[in-house]
Amino acid sequence: MKKIAATVLAASLLASCSTVSEPTRKIIATATLLSPDGSIMGNATIAAVGSDRLALHVDARNVPAGSHGTHLHETGRCAPRDFKSAGGHLNPFGAAHGTLNPKGSHLGDLPNLQVAPDGTGTLDIGLMGSRKNLEPAIFDADGTAIVIHAGPDDYATDPSGASGGRIACGVFARVR
Repeated sequence: MKKIAATVLAASLLASCSTVSEPTRKIIATATLLSPDGSIMGNATIAAVGSDRLALHVDARNVPAGSHGTHLHETGRCAPRDFKSAGGHLNPFGAAHGTLNPKGSHLGDLPNLQVAPDGTGTLDIGLMGSRKNLEPAIFDADGTAIVIHAGPDDYATDPSGASGGRIACGVFARVR
């Protein structure tokens, strides 16, 4: 009888130890990061996470070592040399710039990309807001670009973070 009770207790304990599964991630957009001369500097993806969130992943290479401001920009265009065709930071809700801003930050604000001495760096971040509100802003008529800047974002200077010139740019294309 003690063996049966011990077996039932062990089975109950094991049954109560379920693992928490990660939300489903599905890539919904990709961008190839290009240098001003057109060489590939990595890629970025936007993924749907669960039913109502979006996440960004950046995989950069051939980028100078150090900290680099990285932002979503308002226009999905990366004309060579200076990438100014990407416009300003993506700010569909009219927020101020900078994660250190007491009023909060805008959609284009992302953490600095940390690049190793070998020129590689990755960035993973959940985008702030619901998928329902973000997708129309990201996939509007003129699209969205991702830009890596020459220097670090100071997370405060409005409107751009004082992160310097644009050294890589990619245009997001929906994955169907």
